[in-house]
Amino acid sequence: MSKEREHPKITASHLSRLAVVYLRQSSAAQVEHHRESTRRQYELAHRAHELGWTQERILVVDADLGLSGSGAVARSGFAQLTADVALGRVGLVLGLEVSRLARNNADWHRLIELAGLTDTLIADADGIYHPALFNDRLLLGLKGAMSEAELHVLRARLDGGRRSKAARGALRRGLPVGFIWGEADGEILLHPDESVVHAIRTVFARFAEMGSARRVWKWFCDQGLRFPRRQGEQGDIRWSPPEYSAIYGVLRSPVYAGAYVYGRTRQETVLNETGVCRKRVKHLAREQWPVLIPDHHEGYIDWRSWEANQQRMEQNMPAGACAKRADKAGAAREGQALLQGLALCGHCGRRLRVRYNGRRSVPNYHCVGKLVMEGREAYCLSVGGLRLDDMVARTFLAALEPALLTATIAAAERLESDHEAVLRQGRLDVERAAFAVNRAERRYRAVDPDNRLVARSLEREWEESLAALEAARIEQTRRERERPRLLTPDERARLLTLGPDLATVWQAPTTTRRDQKELLRTLIEDITVTVDRDRKEARLDLRWKGGELSHLELALPRTRSAPVQTDEETVALVRRLAKHHSDDAIASILTLQGRKTARGHRFDAIRVNGLRRRQKIPGAPRTPRAATVDDAVSIRQAADVLGVAPTTLLRHLHDGLIEAEQITPNAPWRIHLNADLKARFFLEPPNGYVPMFTAMTSLGIPRQAMVQKIKAGGLDAVFVTAGRQKGIYIRVIDTHLDLFEQPGCATGAV
Repeated sequence: MSKEREHPKITASHLSRLAVVYLRQSSAAQVEHHRESTRRQYELAHRAHELGWTQERILVVDADLGLSGSGAVARSGFAQLTADVALGRVGLVLGLEVSRLARNNADWHRLIELAGLTDTLIADADGIYHPALFNDRLLLGLKGAMSEAELHVLRARLDGGRRSKAARGALRRGLPVGFIWGEADGEILLHPDESVVHAIRTVFARFAEMGSARRVWKWFCDQGLRFPRRQGEQGDIRWSPPEYSAIYGVLRSPVYAGAYVYGRTRQETVLNETGVCRKRVKHLAREQWPVLIPDHHEGYIDWRSWEANQQRMEQNMPAGACAKRADKAGAAREGQALLQGLALCGHCGRRLRVRYNGRRSVPNYHCVGKLVMEGREAYCLSVGGLRLDDMVARTFLAALEPALLTATIAAAERLESDHEAVLRQGRLDVERAAFAVNRAERRYRAVDPDNRLVARSLEREWEESLAALEAARIEQTRRERERPRLLTPDERARLLTLGPDLATVWQAPTTTRRDQKELLRTLIEDITVTVDRDRKEARLDLRWKGGELSHLELALPRTRSAPVQTDEETVALVRRLAKHHSDDAIASILTLQGRKTARGHRFDAIRVNGLRRRQKIPGAPRTPRAATVDDAVSIRQAADVLGVAPTTLLRHLHDGLIEAEQITPNAPWRIHLNADLKARFFLEPPNGYVPMFTAMTSLGIPRQAMVQKIKAGGLDAVFVTAGRQKGIYIRVIDTHLDLFEQPGCATGAV
């Protein structure tokens, strides 16, 4: 036996269990390039054999190759090792060095604790340790602390170098599409592809006009344009249909404003609901960015324009998106409310919300300040929107009167500029497709014709590029054909002479509500609305861009002196029904009777509830009280008391065997639970009574005749409610007499 097999710490108990060889390297790059370290770790299995373990008792755990031991990621191999140690299946844990097992004290000391409790040895290149022994435990703890400190020092050194280089703007990281790295230290250049540059510039030009990232994306989709995407950090440019995330990313990135930025996000380690560590990326505010170098390189827009774009995008966020955006106007939308996002409450300063009423979707502006602050269901302000919208529109058009001619010419020039941008992008698409055709042709002609395996592939690539070129030319021809006619100098002069009417354009069918809202936002910052209910007036304070104020007063409509009222007969009927039935049931009864509201509408639960509140009619109790003698109760309540199914009781009612009443036609039946009725219901059939079917068979008469006899009082009938014998039972008087010998008398057997 060798010296290692005679090691004093290794006992027969250890040799009877597993020897686990644990392998780990921190990253996939180390696994790929540092092959010698991997080989040395696998060779530890030979050392375990030399220490006395047989081959079948040596287990190699290599599931954690390429994973960090810092504890930030889950390691299935280490979890398996810890579980086996805790269960007492392991006699020796063998690693190249302690840092391979764990780079954090939490995992390392947990393993030492379990190993000491289960008499498990830990070995590395320096020796064999028994965690149950004080000196070995102390040495293992020191090695673990040194391993964790080493990781901290290495990480701090690397992060410090990275931050130092980033502070100079020289750290090379992934660039967004539209930029490439130059040869000089930290040099960033615009992409050499003219079509890529034009696509990025078009995004910023469209946003300056439309003011919404989503509208820019929709414009790209409507025009059928493609957008460049980079395949990886250093990959080629790929043109694909535009995605909203790509357009939004271009507008949000400060790199397009010529700024060098480092540290826009931060990686955090948190515990999830199961107690497992997970990493998440947190986006930091601009004030928290470690490095921000404006004017670092040539951008697509200047820094001031980028900041204005960010402010506009934050304003476009819906008011309920998060608490800090609760006072934002939001993007202009298609609803009929012209002041959506601009109107403020004159009482509490909150931004007014919009709701639409009726079939015509009449806008109404309201503020929920009191509802939020005091918990009461009352609006801080609520006012109809038609008159407010009309007054603000007239004031806006009057303010634009001196600039009408200039605005008209600018609109015509913008239309021409929009289509010219689309045409230019189309021409660049044709040029790029033609280059792809020429390149494919050169590659095809350079190949050996006898090499058909390669020639066929290149020939197919050439044909596909020719088809793409033809499609690009057809699309460009269509765009040229749809190009709007440019204004001639004579037409421009004529426009200036005629003096166009902006009010006509404002009211034109082609001008959407969203366009009108966008026009308002170009000049109006916000509108403060104050309502005086006593004087029936609304005061509007318009704050224009630049700080100027305009004060408007608007008379509100008076309340009708003679409101339309529901007829007294219907109100009296609802008063009687409300004692026993819900609003839904009352609405059904009124509808079946053909009754209408005061305005000719069909009754529903909401209208019944409103009628009750106006007439101060209390509703039926939600929890019905227990039925007592002579109470008129519903079919279901009576069925519960009598112990039968509601359908059975309803059938007896229709047959006339029991009596019931209705408050009004089409109302639910109600039954009086008196002592006589309850006395006719039994759990078991009384003596002297036979089932109704037996009586029918004996007498040879139909069921309807029996029912009529019971209703006339000629037969004594009871109802059995339980067991297999439940049903109608008839009292037997004499089994030899015919029940119908004497009309109106029960003289025979049943």
